[in-house]
Amino acid sequence: MRTGTPFLVNLACTGVIPTRAMSAQVPLTHSEIVADVGRALEAGVQMVHLHARDAAGVQTADPEPYGRMIEDIRALPGGRELVVCVTTSGRLDSGFDSRARVLDLDGKARPDMASLTLGSLNFMQSASINQPDTIRRLAKRMQARGIRPELEVFDLGMANFARVLLAESLVTAPLYVNVLLGNVAGAQADPLQLAAILAALPPGCVVCVAGLGRFQLPANGLGLLLADGVRTGLEDNLWLDAQRTRPASNAALIERVVSAAALFERSLMPRSQARQLLGLKA
Repeated sequence: MRTGTPFLVNLACTGVIPTRAMSAQVPLTHSEIVADVGRALEAGVQMVHLHARDAAGVQTADPEPYGRMIEDIRALPGGRELVVCVTTSGRLDSGFDSRARVLDLDGKARPDMASLTLGSLNFMQSASINQPDTIRRLAKRMQARGIRPELEVFDLGMANFARVLLAESLVTAPLYVNVLLGNVAGAQADPLQLAAILAALPPGCVVCVAGLGRFQLPANGLGLLLADGVRTGLEDNLWLDAQRTRPASNAALIERVVSAAALFERSLMPRSQARQLLGLKA
């Protein structure tokens, strides 16, 4: 039980799937995403997981909008300390070359971390293809660029693959892991299933717990009880209630997590401490 210890919040503010028709609150443009990150900074959030969209509103692997976004986020109050992660999602494109382009950002546009999903998986209506060779090549490119991986784990097998990458020296401790629960073809928001994943991960991982859709709240509760923190945001869930009557915003989802954490006497970890915990430069 993590009662009384500081915790992390990783804000996944946009994602691949949400559209304006699904939610008026989801940030899709450059200015909307930067504004939502600014509000997250004011709330004390330490990490942000970024997806950029093209002019048609579709997830893009083009590094240019990511670079501009990171530069503008760094210019916000507290932005220099924020842990910034970019996606290398295989949901729309399974190839290595396009997914790796964002890892070449440099200077003020350089991210701290990049996502690395540790296996292929099915969602309700689509798949995310992550071949073992592609995972290894992305991990190796991140290592060469000094970008730490944000490991994404949806099931027990992916937790084991984290051990494989560690044994192959393709990732190095401290490892950061998002455990994502509630997917139709993955682990569910159940204490026993989360405990099995936590036991299967390499020792000493920094873990945040996320939940998809209506499972976001119970998964975040498990993260506050059993892990180092939570991932929340409109990428994973567009509603504040299971009945889908109260549209969520990123700010409201952050506020909900912080309020719940107070019941367990957990306060937000300072950003400087979060960067140190994750092995990042101050």
